Amino acid sequence: MTKELSGRELAGFVKERQAHVVRSLRGKKIFPKLLILRDSDNPVITKYVDLKQQYGEDIGVAVEDYHAKSVDELKEKIQAANSDPTISGMIVQLPIIDKDATDEVVSLIDPKKDVDGLSGNGKFDSATATAINWLLSGYDIDLERSRIALVGRGRLVGSPLLKMFKNSGYSVDLFHRGSNLEELKKYDIIITATGVPHLVKSEYIKPGAVVVDAGTASEKGVLMGDVDESVRDRTDLTAITPKIGGVGPLTVSVLFENVIFASQN
Repeated sequence: MTKELSGRELAGFVKERQAHVVRSLRGKKIFPKLLILRDSDNPVITKYVDLKQQYGEDIGVAVEDYHAKSVDELKEKIQAANSDPTISGMIVQLPIIDKDATDEVVSLIDPKKDVDGLSGNGKFDSATATAINWLLSGYDIDLERSRIALVGRGRLVGSPLLKMFKNSGYSVDLFHRGSNLEELKKYDIIITATGVPHLVKSEYIKPGAVVVDAGTASEKGVLMGDVDESVRDRTDLTAITPKIGGVGPLTVSVLFENVIFASQN
């Protein structure tokens, strides 16, 4: 029987601990605050901003959602926030409308406040990549003796996770949407994050594999992952993330873990 990798369940334990830490910090007159910057009302983006605001409210961390009207306004707000002592950390909720400006925008974030690890230059690793690590560790998935396939080489998941796994000495190969995905049959663990619905099909996955779907896209207003629904019907896999509540909840937990840490420094 296929096991469900529920990030929501693990996040519940993390959240309880974080709420206790925040109460202690507030007693010492330290007030963690997260600034979210965006320039889009895309339903996927709005959903994730709402989730972060609710999470912050649950554990006592202030969250400001700043909606810029241009790239220049995003830059100005980041520069102002860098020198604002009341802001512990900030993130740019990607994608921004002008995708070509992404590197320029995120590079402006003070490394000490880059709690999403987007710039790659700060003290924090990618929140989503770290969340996948937490998820697999929390369910005792053996990474050391597995062949791992990463599908997607984006800045949020694929690239930072590849670096993280290689630094740990794991056997990992990188695929992208143009690769021959039938080769995935050779791998024990498949982690996908391309934002292309139905990309990873059942025939690409061998029995006993572990599947982590970290892809996010909107199809006719419905949030979708990369994994085709036929994969979730299988009972011969070792484990798979659910359609909702897999990597996402833990990513938010990691983000706020970093905000709390940053507020103390």
